Amino acid sequence: MNQQTKKRVAIIGSGNIGTDLMIKILRNGRHLEMGAMVGIDAASDGLARASRMGVPTTHEGVEGLTRMPGFDAIDIVFDATSASAHVKNDAFLRGLKPSLRMIDLTPAAIGPYCIPVVNGDTHADAPNVNMVTCGGQATIPMVAAVSRVAEVYYAEIIASIASKSAGPGTRANIDEFTETTSRAIVEVGGARHGKAIIVLNPAEPPLMMRDTVYCLAALDADQDAIRASVRDMAAQVSAYVPGYRLKQDVQFERFDSQNAPNVPGIGRQAGLKVSVFLEVEGAAHYLPAYAGNLDIMTSAALATAERIAAGMTNMPNAPLAA
Repeated sequence: MNQQTKKRVAIIGSGNIGTDLMIKILRNGRHLEMGAMVGIDAASDGLARASRMGVPTTHEGVEGLTRMPGFDAIDIVFDATSASAHVKNDAFLRGLKPSLRMIDLTPAAIGPYCIPVVNGDTHADAPNVNMVTCGGQATIPMVAAVSRVAEVYYAEIIASIASKSAGPGTRANIDEFTETTSRAIVEVGGARHGKAIIVLNPAEPPLMMRDTVYCLAALDADQDAIRASVRDMAAQVSAYVPGYRLKQDVQFERFDSQNAPNVPGIGRQAGLKVSVFLEVEGAAHYLPAYAGNLDIMTSAALATAERIAAGMTNMPNAPLAA
């Protein structure tokens, strides 16, 4: 592709997520090219690696970014810091350059939630899109897969990640993780009610990300249609997250009025329990393979940015495969 058609991007946050995202863009970017890596620790490995790879860097945060010679050419900014920092970063940068497109990898949720395979096209023109959370990116496609063929009264997700893959940002945002993911289960996944749980697993050696999705659907839901929809959605996600896979067949359990479960936010509700079990293996571009929780965030952010950039250059939407 002609370099002139590519959109220049900056990444705020030189930690694990930001560094992995940078490497993905450098290796696989079709409509994107790196313009700047921004951090606050001059000694961070991310900034050092960016410098070695020829990417302009600053350790003076977003203010330093605005003083860089190439700032005016930046079209898209990824924020891989924290929820509280993103609120300030968005306000500061937008005050100087309103046309910037922001892709938020924190749970701040200033802009609409974006799950590429579910509503990636819907918010392609939004000034700020939120990538929900790692658990949301892994599980909400499954909730949406069920809800597109059956009414879903309630959905609950449990994201289990290796403790070693949970950095300071993840640990500082546990409350925001559960709140943001729960809301997105409803707003994007299509369930009437939603709940999210995250488990930091200290096992050694570290285990890959595992996700469990429980949906309580209408009792008369078509099991074959649900099974086919889940398999199709898993294939769509794996197009841009190759390590995303179903661990076993979809499981079903019927609850009639005699043994209806007591569902949070609903009360006793008869229905068809749908259980989906997932595993996410990372691509190991920068992070270890067990850190699928971080890899799915950077992969989803890249897929979203490619679509945004394609629209900005009046090109056909980029396919989701990275």
